[in-house]
Amino acid sequence: MATPTGITLKELSKKEGLLTSGHRMCAGCGAPIIVKMVLLAAEGPIIAANATGCLEVSTCISDYTAWKIPWIHNAFENAAATLSGVETMYRSLKKQGKISKDIKFVAFGGDGGTYDIGLQSLSGAMERGHDMLYVCYDNGAYMNTGIQRSSATPFGADTTTCPAGSVIPGKTQNRKNLTKIMAAHNIPYAAQASPSHWMDLVKKVKKAFSIEGPKFMNILSPCNRGWRSRTDDAIMLSRLGVETCYWPLYEIEDGATKVTFKPKEKKPLVDFLKPQGRFKHLFAPENEWMLKKFQEIVDKEWESLLKSDSGRCDSKPSGKAPGAE
Repeated sequence: MATPTGITLKELSKKEGLLTSGHRMCAGCGAPIIVKMVLLAAEGPIIAANATGCLEVSTCISDYTAWKIPWIHNAFENAAATLSGVETMYRSLKKQGKISKDIKFVAFGGDGGTYDIGLQSLSGAMERGHDMLYVCYDNGAYMNTGIQRSSATPFGADTTTCPAGSVIPGKTQNRKNLTKIMAAHNIPYAAQASPSHWMDLVKKVKKAFSIEGPKFMNILSPCNRGWRSRTDDAIMLSRLGVETCYWPLYEIEDGATKVTFKPKEKKPLVDFLKPQGRFKHLFAPENEWMLKKFQEIVDKEWESLLKSDSGRCDSKPSGKAPGAE
């Protein structure tokens, strides 16, 4: 399969935005940035399904919608099931000669509707082999319903259901590695991306849409409300997530793992944690052990990923983020 090349910011800037401004997402939210990038990378007609969550409730209010494509609102748990049904109907109509267009299908869901509530329908859609791309915008908690912990919530984070205090010091479990869980379904393509590395993200979306069958992408989505960070820090934080290797960029294609960005100098995890109020308690003297443990978790997962790397990294070690120039 040919890898999409020749992507330039100038070319993307000339394309029509398929998610309009004027939606009611929080200022500085990572999710609409991600959706706009994904849709800019798509070619031709596209249909989207959207699990209940921040993105859904804020982009389609009553009679008003920010979407310029056919868009289906689903419950928390069934975005993948709904879209797999639409994709099946499309294949039937195309076989009957009633549709001639080549249509792409994408589902969007937050980590609550993907890691947890929607995992069963997502797993089923991947196992059945539907020709669709599922994109998880991962902000690390149930932000839409009150910042409760999800299985994507990182170790040590303070949420409303694992509050840091005298009883517990925040979340005591490590986050689930959903990207690898999806790859274990033996799907042709799974990847992690970040809005800070736009070229890497766009290339992966284009590659995903060029591959027939089920695809999954997990994209880091900063949430200033839940992360308790500045409203203009989304790209900075997502870049630090990559450069500290908390959120490594890689893809698994036909079972082969490829790390697509390796930092020239891996930054300490505290650089990513300090700007976020949800980790403020970790810097108290009595919680020093948690910072050490969290760094060990990240280091272990990064080393494991490097060992599984096929050695074809697109990006040589660099101090710059691809596409950030």
